[in-house]
Amino acid sequence: MKRVWIGLALVLAGGAVALALALRVPALQDALARRVIAHMAAAQPAELFADDALRAVLCGTGSPLPHETRAKACVAVFAAGRFWVVDTGPGSWNRLALLRIDPARIGGVFFTHFHSDHIGDLGELNLNTWVAGRLGPLRVFGPPGVERVVAGFAEAYALDGGYRILHHGADFLPAERGRMEAVPIPLLVEGDERIVILREGGLEVSAFAVHHDPVKPAYGYRFDYAGRSIVVSGDTAKSSALVRAAKIMADIPSYHTTPVEAAEIANEAGVRLLVLYHLNPPPPARLVEAIFTRGVDDARHGEWRLGSDGLLVELPANSERISVRQLE
Repeated sequence: MKRVWIGLALVLAGGAVALALALRVPALQDALARRVIAHMAAAQPAELFADDALRAVLCGTGSPLPHETRAKACVAVFAAGRFWVVDTGPGSWNRLALLRIDPARIGGVFFTHFHSDHIGDLGELNLNTWVAGRLGPLRVFGPPGVERVVAGFAEAYALDGGYRILHHGADFLPAERGRMEAVPIPLLVEGDERIVILREGGLEVSAFAVHHDPVKPAYGYRFDYAGRSIVVSGDTAKSSALVRAAKIMADIPSYHTTPVEAAEIANEAGVRLLVLYHLNPPPPARLVEAIFTRGVDDARHGEWRLGSDGLLVELPANSERISVRQLE
């Protein structure tokens, strides 16, 4: 029996050596690389872009404080065959890439305000969606001042973009498609009604002012598509504007209030599912999560979830169903 085990060990060792030597052969290396690339491309979650639902993925649920598994503020909304990013906090592009979301299908960026933990990855998102084949300049919507933010990132990445065009060629990376276009939203103040800022492919996006003193203006956004709605507030204190924006057909308000206040707002607005993201400070463990959300069960009259990076919420078209699952 001992001889059998020794023989088996020698066979396995020989196989490992043979594999290691084979992987040094360029043709085999290239073949393996092609298989890996094809597998990654096939693994892209194309169902997120189907027109049968309005969807949201949390691509950043942390705060300015460091966290091992949470990127900074980011929500990706999927509608009309594209995805739309609300805030691009540091690490959010990396999270989107790890979730294998097709970068070329980005529709635009919406900034709630200009704190660093909400804008820090704009340059990376613009660069990588351009390299992936984005069909035109990246639209960046935001409160007055968005022109300055966009111009700053464009200047910071100007040399890098030039290097990449020289390396890959202007046919592969047209300079025009690598640009960003700032789209300033008219000045809104608390108490103003929300205004429609985009209609495209059946998707309607509207903006409303939120209370985030001393940051003024600060906006939230509502997405309406296929009879469903999602509200993303960014950073805000409890306010009547947020309740009004979430009042009709709203399903995922994301609030930067205390968790209990968020539950109270969701109740008042008739929200069916409350998802808490941009957690401040981000709870580092399950025990701390329980402390962080203490009181929510008592305050909340409906369903709620504590968000994590990669959480997907699906709202099937023209229905009242909501499904929640984690993207891997």
